[in-house]
Amino acid sequence: MKIFGITGHSGMGKTTLLERLIPELQLRGLRISLIKHSHKNIDIDQPGKDSYRMRSVGCQEVLLMGEGRWALMHEIAEAKEPTLAYLLSRLQRCDLVLIEGFKSENFSKLEVWRESLGKPQLGLNWPGIKAIASDAEVADLHLPVFELSDTSKIADFVIQYASEFAD
Repeated sequence: MKIFGITGHSGMGKTTLLERLIPELQLRGLRISLIKHSHKNIDIDQPGKDSYRMRSVGCQEVLLMGEGRWALMHEIAEAKEPTLAYLLSRLQRCDLVLIEGFKSENFSKLEVWRESLGKPQLGLNWPGIKAIASDAEVADLHLPVFELSDTSKIADFVIQYASEFAD
C-alpha cells in the first residue's frame, strides 16, 4: 500500500483537485482510499438516530451498516489524536491512500496553492512537499510546479512519488 499527500491551507482547492485526481488514478487501474484530517469537530452521525444514541451513552465504537456502505465511528476519549500510521492500519488494503492534511508528517506531498487567497506557500517549510500545483506563478523553490488543472501530469507525479507504507 502506498501513500501520497495533498496539502495546503484551507480553501486552496485540495478537495476539488482530489475530485478530479481520484477518477484519473482509477482509470489507471489503481484502487484508491482517502484519509482526510480536519481540525474541526466532525460528526457523521445524526442526533436521534440509534447509532448516535449508542455513542452518546458511552460506546467507544459504533459500526453502522447500511445498504451499500458501512462506517465505523470511534470516540477519541484520550486527549491525543491517533497517529497517521494507526489510521492507515485501519484501512483495507488498496493500491494508494491519498492523505489530505497531516502537514507536519514526513511523507511525499503535493501542495495546492492559489495566490488569489493571499496565504503564503507552505513550500519548503513543511516536510515532504515534493511539488506545487497552482493556478498562478510560483516562487522558485526548486520544486516542480504543475498547472492546477493538469490532472494527468499531477497523477503521473503522484504515482511516481507515492511511498510505501509499511505497517
